[in-house]
Formats: sequence, structure tokens, C-alpha cells
Amino acid sequence: MAGHEYAGFLEPPRRRCCRPRLPLVLLGMLTAVLWAGLLTLLLLWHWDTERNLRQLEDSAARNVSQVSKDLHRYQSDQMAQKSQAAQLSQNVKRLQAQQTQLESQDSELSWNLDRLRADLSDSKSQSLNERRAASDSLQKLQEEVAKLWMEILVSKGSTCNTCPEGWLHFRQKCYYFGQGAKRWVQARFTCDDLEGRLVSIHSQEEQDFLTKRANKKGSWIGLRDLDLEGEFIWMDGSPLDYSNWNLGEPNNGDQGEDCVMMLGSGKWNDASCRSELDAWVCEQLATCGPPAPSASGDVLEPVPTEGH
Repeated sequence: MAGHEYAGFLEPPRRRCCRPRLPLVLLGMLTAVLWAGLLTLLLLWHWDTERNLRQLEDSAARNVSQVSKDLHRYQSDQMAQKSQAAQLSQNVKRLQAQQTQLESQDSELSWNLDRLRADLSDSKSQSLNERRAASDSLQKLQEEVAKLWMEILVSKGSTCNTCPEGWLHFRQKCYYFGQGAKRWVQARFTCDDLEGRLVSIHSQEEQDFLTKRANKKGSWIGLRDLDLEGEFIWMDGSPLDYSNWNLGEPNNGDQGEDCVMMLGSGKWNDASCRSELDAWVCEQLATCGPPAPSASGDVLEPVPTEGH
């Protein structure tokens, strides 16, 4: 009985001791598991965060490197462009300098060309004037020789009154009365083509002969003051030893009357060389016929006369 009581006394305390600990253990284990899971999650989150941070750092580093490279390349390109711009600026300046030099050379060449042209024109004009003067001198000399021969032939009994067809004879000269509108220089060249020249008048008798036969509207004659104003010279170079000016003439009207016309009345009037007249008068020396035999029986041969 005593043993039973002892046994009953001992067992109940065991059951009272073990039952409250199990929930605590379970709770502790659960807490441990939760903390372990939480720590695991925290570690995983930390590792993932670190990995993301490393990826971000790597990406940022790559981006920074790329940006740095791009910036360096941009700076290099910018420096190259600046260098090219500076080179282009130098080239432009050099081209401008060359253009200025070429313009200066072109201006100088143009001036030299103009001077050469002027010199050539002056040389041509001088040559033409010299040739014309030589031709006029030769013509005058030939005419003087022809006149001397004519006087010799006339003194020997020859008759010097032969004129070309259409020409009129008067005192050893032949006259052609041309018709048609011409300026003074055109009339002059027409007389040249007819182997004569514009008429020179040296006496009242010659003037009367021309007045009777000249065009009543006016005719060009071979008197002009083209070289020196007021100094009138005949086409044959002879001086003005006879004149028949109209009243108030010459007056050089409009500051340009350098050629002389013969009015229908026979009076002279200075007129513009560009004016057109309906008539002009040419002259040339008459041709001498065979001379009469001399007392000795010799015959003087006539010398051909020059019509200019």
C-alpha cells in the first residue's frame, strides 16, 4: 500500500513537468525556423541587391566608359573640325590673296594691252600719214614735172587739150562734173577712181568756166581746212592764191565746217564734210598731142602726165 502510494505520488509530477515544455520547444523551433527563413530571405535579398548593384555599377561603368569614349571622340572630331576650319580659312585667305594678285596682274596686263594697242594704232596712223605724205609729195613732184614738160611741148607747138571721154577741157586742164549725193570724202575718192582729184581753182577765168557748168544746187571742190582751222589748202597742195568766198564766209558754223562747196552762183561756202551734195567737180591735166617738128627735124616726145 505504501509502495503504491509512493508510486502514485511520484508519477503525477512527471506529467506536470513535460507538458508545458513541448509547446515552448515547438515555439522555439518555429521561431528558429522563422528566423532562419527570415535570415535566408535577408541574405538572398542582400545577395540579389549586391548583384544588382554590381550589375548597375558595371553598367554605369560601361556607360561612363562609353560616354567617355564618345566624349573623347567628339572632342577629337571637334578638334579635327577646328583644324580643318583653320586650314580652310588659311586656304580661303591664300585664294583671296592669289585672286587679288591675279586681278592686279590682269589689270596690269589689260593696261599693257591697251597701251600696246594704242601704240600700234599710233604706229599705223603715223605710217599711214607718212605714206600719204610721201605719196602726196611724189604726186606733186610728178605733176610739176608733167607741167614743165607740158610748157616745153606747148612752146614747141604741141597742143595739150586732149581729155578723157565725158571730161571738158579748159586751159590745159580737164574737168569732170559729177552727179549724185556724196559726202566730201566720198567725192574725193570718186575723183581718185577717175584718175583725177577734186578741183583746185586759181583764177577768175577758171571760176567763170566752172560756174557756167556746175550744178546749181552746189558742188564739192578740193578746198578744206581739216588739218588746221582757218588754214585752207587745195587738194594739189597749192596755196590759196585766189578766193571767191560768199558774203560772211567762211564762218565755221556749228564749229564743224571744214570742207568747201561751190554754190550755184559760183561763190564758196564752208560746210560740214558729212553733208551730202548732189554734185562734185574733178580735174586732171590734159594730154598733149604730138609736137610739131623742130627746125632741125627732131621731135620732142610727150611725157605721160599723172592724173593725181
